[in-house]
Amino acid sequence: MTTTLTKPPADTAPKPPRRGRRSRAARAGGQLHAGPIAYVILTLFAIGSLFPLVWTAIAASRDNQRLAETPPPFWFGSNLLDKLEFAWKDANLGEAFLNTTFVAGVSAATVVFLSTIAGFAFAKLRFRGRNALMLIVIGTMMVPPQLQVIPLYMMVAKLDWTDQLQSVILPSLVSAFGVFFMRQYLLQALPDEIIEAARVDGASSWRVVWHVVFPAARPAMAVLGMLIFVQTWNDFLWPFLVLTQTGNPTVQVAVAGLGRGYTPDQSLIMAGALLGTLPLLLVFAIFGKQIVGGIMQGAVKG
Repeated sequence: MTTTLTKPPADTAPKPPRRGRRSRAARAGGQLHAGPIAYVILTLFAIGSLFPLVWTAIAASRDNQRLAETPPPFWFGSNLLDKLEFAWKDANLGEAFLNTTFVAGVSAATVVFLSTIAGFAFAKLRFRGRNALMLIVIGTMMVPPQLQVIPLYMMVAKLDWTDQLQSVILPSLVSAFGVFFMRQYLLQALPDEIIEAARVDGASSWRVVWHVVFPAARPAMAVLGMLIFVQTWNDFLWPFLVLTQTGNPTVQVAVAGLGRGYTPDQSLIMAGALLGTLPLLLVFAIFGKQIVGGIMQGAVKG
């Protein structure tokens, strides 16, 4: 017995998908590719973000006379390295960098530690007055920082801490924003079942914090730590009031002393500002990918 194979009719043969129409598989989980418009928009945003930094470097490489001309210079001059070296020595930026790194590091570590514990308490623990206390914490965020300057200065002067680093560290050890940030994150990222399972296994409250809360909150802790570090590094008003350039200056206080005279040297000020910005760019370049990866990992686990 023999069988013959026949070709299917032409009208029943599968047709290739049309161009410009995504298949169902692509819509479900296929990789999307950006179009030319997206690249143009991203390029414009990148240029707009880099322009202030590039203009600071250009201004630092010129002199006051050239900066006052119209149109202003749009390319680098030949004095950049000389101005950076003079600003480094004149403002004593070496000591200022060490002081600011110490102050920002201590503040960031303390804020992250205390905010994570407080955020866990407000998010997962049940106690009387929890909502009222949370409202008070949020309410402190509405108070302008300028209103805190006078009582803080009176306290620092009474403790005889003027021109000492602890006068800058003490007011930045806690953050209402940090508590609120960690509370909102732990509400979603930390299931109650994990805490209950740890309780059943006999874990104490501190053991739950160390072995359950901190690992779950690691992505948010990294983001909060970087935000507090950058905020403390860039803080100017309070360090300028309690520190001096010749004592224990931070970077912002040291840069504020540049360009002294009847006619401030704008290029020298720009050189100091550029030196004060470079460490932050270095931190973002080294740890930016790890922090973004931690955020994405926490989002997937959540």
